[in-house]
Amino acid sequence: MQGVLYVSHGSRLPEALKEAISFIDAVKPRINASLQDICFLELADPTIQQGIERLVSLGASAISVVPVLLFDAKHYYVDIPHEVAAAQKQFPNISFTYGQPLGVQKRLTDILVTRIREQRSVIHQDASIVLVGRGSRYPAIKQKIESIAFTLADTLNVERIKTCYLAACTPSFDEGLRDAIDHGSSQVFVVPYLWFTGLLMQSMEETINGLNHLSQDIVLCRHLGDHPNIKDALVDRVNESFQFNRDFIT
Repeated sequence: MQGVLYVSHGSRLPEALKEAISFIDAVKPRINASLQDICFLELADPTIQQGIERLVSLGASAISVVPVLLFDAKHYYVDIPHEVAAAQKQFPNISFTYGQPLGVQKRLTDILVTRIREQRSVIHQDASIVLVGRGSRYPAIKQKIESIAFTLADTLNVERIKTCYLAACTPSFDEGLRDAIDHGSSQVFVVPYLWFTGLLMQSMEETINGLNHLSQDIVLCRHLGDHPNIKDALVDRVNESFQFNRDFIT
């Protein structure tokens, strides 16, 4: 019997966990698998091990592990494979396959356009866009965020777009925001490339609320959230995962 284990990041914020669970629950009916469960990498239960054990107890003979992640950094290459490798030893008769994160897709960048336009129907000619990534020590992640910024600028036909990061990369969010403000743009759109809400979104909101004394229009856009495009993207990754076999057993 086919099982699917969705591995989301996890958060200390109950609202973020609720959002992630609600999103995945909305995707489940579109997947042709008898058993589907959700687990978290950190900060919440069930863990990956607990998720696998539950699927096995329900009769799964094959488990597709699907990372609910935007990019393929440490969680994808190290943390999840480590847990699944341990489970493979515990359950040697279970067949495991491993899906891929969403990666860079034009349909996801299109969500950013929606998030900007739902905040302001008119984008000023001198507007600055600050694209905010979570950040990673994997150099490829920074390159991917920059490629998304290029596509976003081209789609919106804006000249000034900068990337910055919440951790592990430079420039930092504070530096990127300050650069946009100092440039003197009448509008500054802060666009988070984050899937779900969480403490990082709260932190950005607090920072921007502290700048309400400025004459510039500084706007924090919504995260990617539950847009239909990202639901479609996850459905595709789940379906691909049934055939995608990566040698992650270490």
